[in-house]
Amino acid sequence: MRFEKLNDDKIRITLNKEDLAKKDINIHDFMSSSIESQDLFFDMLDKAEKEIGFVTKDYQIRIEALAVTSGDFIITVTRSLPNSVHKETGSSKKSVSYKPRIKIKRKQMPIDTANALYAFPSFEDFCQFCNFLQNHKIPYTTIAQSVSLYEYKNSYYFVLENINVHYTHLKKLFSNITEFATYLTFSSLWVNKMKESGKLIMKNNAIRTCLKYFK
Repeated sequence: MRFEKLNDDKIRITLNKEDLAKKDINIHDFMSSSIESQDLFFDMLDKAEKEIGFVTKDYQIRIEALAVTSGDFIITVTRSLPNSVHKETGSSKKSVSYKPRIKIKRKQMPIDTANALYAFPSFEDFCQFCNFLQNHKIPYTTIAQSVSLYEYKNSYYFVLENINVHYTHLKKLFSNITEFATYLTFSSLWVNKMKESGKLIMKNNAIRTCLKYFK
């Protein structure tokens, strides 16, 4: 876990998979609003105060978490005083005790991109996503020219290439997928490496294949 102060009210925290493993938290839990992830965030804030003097008591906290292809997580923490808190220099008034309120913003894929990459913690998570699409009657056959699933270093990577920008449910699809998977910045170099070293689980239309054989 590495801390970097960007300005007086903003810091950046770099977290790796080993940091999550120590807390027994998987990728899906971390990117959701689970109790375990909330505890981890408060633990990070305590360490930030000790290591770089970033105090969050009496502040409202906003956290933005972004997963990158290296496996690390880049977390930006911004603090701001809520309207109910007043600090007056030289005044006898005391600041109101205020427990930090955390708002977590998950990175979503820009809908005008040609390719996309998502990491599913397990094959079961991918199947749940596919069933979600079917249960909510979201068409999936024309999402992209290539829709594949790979296994690489104990994670499952969902690769969409040549996305159909005219697909009418695109925004809805990518809004819902973050409930099951983590959006990663698409890197052709990294994807090619994954294709060479990883295992191809499903190709062409991974969603359709999953629904056909793994309902």
